[in-house]
Amino acid sequence: MQKRIGLTLIFMLLLLTIRAQQTMSYPEVESTSYKFYQEGKWNELINYSKKARQQGIDFFYLQVRTGIAYYNLKKYRTASEFFLNAWENDQSFDWLQEYLYYSLLWGGRAQEAYKAAGNFSPATQKKIGFTSKKITRAGIEAGYVFNPDFDALTQTLHGEQASVGENYGEAFYLKDYHFESVDFNHRISPGISLNHNFTHINLNREQRVDWIEKNLFSTNTRQFQYFVSPNLLLGRKFYLSPSLNLIWGNFSYANGVLSGNNRSFGNTTVYFKDLVFSVSGWSHFGNLSPGAEYNYANINNAAFSQYSLWTTYYPFSNTGFYITPRIYFKRNKQGSFGYYALGVSGGIQLGPVHLYGQYINGEMENFIESGGYLVSNFPGTSKQKIAGSIYFPAGKKYQFVLRYINQDVTEKYRVYTNLTESNSVNYNYVKHTLSAGISWNF
Repeated sequence: MQKRIGLTLIFMLLLLTIRAQQTMSYPEVESTSYKFYQEGKWNELINYSKKARQQGIDFFYLQVRTGIAYYNLKKYRTASEFFLNAWENDQSFDWLQEYLYYSLLWGGRAQEAYKAAGNFSPATQKKIGFTSKKITRAGIEAGYVFNPDFDALTQTLHGEQASVGENYGEAFYLKDYHFESVDFNHRISPGISLNHNFTHINLNREQRVDWIEKNLFSTNTRQFQYFVSPNLLLGRKFYLSPSLNLIWGNFSYANGVLSGNNRSFGNTTVYFKDLVFSVSGWSHFGNLSPGAEYNYANINNAAFSQYSLWTTYYPFSNTGFYITPRIYFKRNKQGSFGYYALGVSGGIQLGPVHLYGQYINGEMENFIESGGYLVSNFPGTSKQKIAGSIYFPAGKKYQFVLRYINQDVTEKYRVYTNLTESNSVNYNYVKHTLSAGISWNF
């Protein structure tokens, strides 16, 4: 019995000794973390600081040293969290202000960086080139859209496929067209920015009318879009961005007229006004940035609501690579609600060049992209969109962009009997978009 008690006491003393050896003290953590910092042993510093915090030891210089370790490993999103915590405790150091600013900026949290910079010292603000109210960006972009299937479509016997007979059969085949866009962004305050965009689209199509005989006409759509969107940073890291996209223009086409036994065509112009209202919100949690968006739109006299959810993942804790899966839902004026489309986008930084890609698949009709900025309000539907962009700088203030978009489109050849649609047949084509632009960062 005494032997068992003795063994138990020895075992307990051994456990207490091991525990005492594992327990860290404040002076030890201060000394060891500073040693790792001086020697540039960033991984060792990170692992050691984790153990210290697990034992309840945390202080200003441990936070900034850990942040600097992550910063030097280019894990800016993680680094920014340590700098933010340190910043809340002491905002007097210019070097901490600079670390905080660039870790947020290079971690994809630019608005937070600008808002924090509003509280920096004049010397730091001058060093990073910060002013609270100014024009931040302006850009222009022009694009060309072409339909390589145009000749094949116009030669296809859609009238016979739809059994037009002596009825009125009509289709509009997309021709090549162009568009121009102007961007303007300015900061109202350190936490609020405002983006404007104006776009002009000059779209041409060939109208085919089978009415006893084949008739061909050129039609034109001129569309204008004004997009405005404030970007608000609420609190520490919650973003709210409402937007409004006003769309207007006119569409001219040939309209068949029957007077007795005489058939003739007159020119008709339709004026339209569409709008899209959107509001999106998102935040940042480590290497994840989840968000949600609501859209209300009235396009081509069809009112509907669209919703989407997404999460951006930064696997390396910086903007060198990121990926964003996104799901879209839609509610129409009849009240039905359901799955609409699924998309994934992402980007990668290769030296000074940034590559961005996007893929969307679903039943897209009058589809609204993020923020309501791009509106696919062409007649018909689309099931797939593939897009890619390449950004490359020219000096410190200029950036060029080249884009390519590949999107399938399904439209209808429609047959009318006594002015009422009686039959239709689908036809498909792929439209290609090439655009280029330049932006100035002020």
